[in-house]
Amino acid sequence: MKPPAELFDLSGKVALVTGGSRGLGREMVLAFAAAGADVVIASRKADACEKVAEEVHALGRRALPVAAHVGHWADLARLTDTAYDAYGKVDVLVNNAGMSPLAPSSAETSEELFDKIIGVNFKGPFRLASLIGQRMSEGAGGSIINVSSSGALFPQPRFGPYAGAKAALNALTTVFALEYGPKVRVNTLSAGPFLTDISKAWSQEKRRTTRSAAGRPGRPEEIITTALYLASDASSYTTGSLIRVDGGLY
Repeated sequence: MKPPAELFDLSGKVALVTGGSRGLGREMVLAFAAAGADVVIASRKADACEKVAEEVHALGRRALPVAAHVGHWADLARLTDTAYDAYGKVDVLVNNAGMSPLAPSSAETSEELFDKIIGVNFKGPFRLASLIGQRMSEGAGGSIINVSSSGALFPQPRFGPYAGAKAALNALTTVFALEYGPKVRVNTLSAGPFLTDISKAWSQEKRRTTRSAAGRPGRPEEIITTALYLASDASSYTTGSLIRVDGGLY
């Protein structure tokens, strides 16, 4: 048994994080790098990825910025090949990229918006986990973390497609845990409200309080410990699980 501090060590590992240029994704990228991992930073904007890559370099780790749209399967195939060509492997995949726009009502939700939400939150993670999970299972194994949302557990009108997509992502965790196990562990990190860029549009009241046991939104850095747990050997017997990091919403 490794000492507790060593359980979270990611030295020699390669982590790929979608939506890794800002918000919770950026926090996870920097935490993985600080724990010893080299990282692949994927998001739609190349310059944003490159900026975070510079932060990773300052930590003494390698970083590969890749512009990719997770809703486009061709981009995901290119992202996968680029990561494996550069590093030869991916040990940790974090399906973090997402979008959660509100619609005036269900009847007023356009087909374009519906397809875009499903594409980013469900279709993309399915495809990327399929591509990388298969390679992990044929190699040394790895860990896949699907970043879901409390919206799937507490669905409400105006974000039905988003809630449905994240609920479907939760189901994929079980599918892939069974399909790619035992060498690949697959888990859901179900995030609640966090004070990331999206919270700038919230009311002051919503930024201060939440209907939860904690009574407040999370600080972005509070995602780190759960992400490190799921990415590392510390969670060697945790797979097919959903872990809520939402302050105890109810």
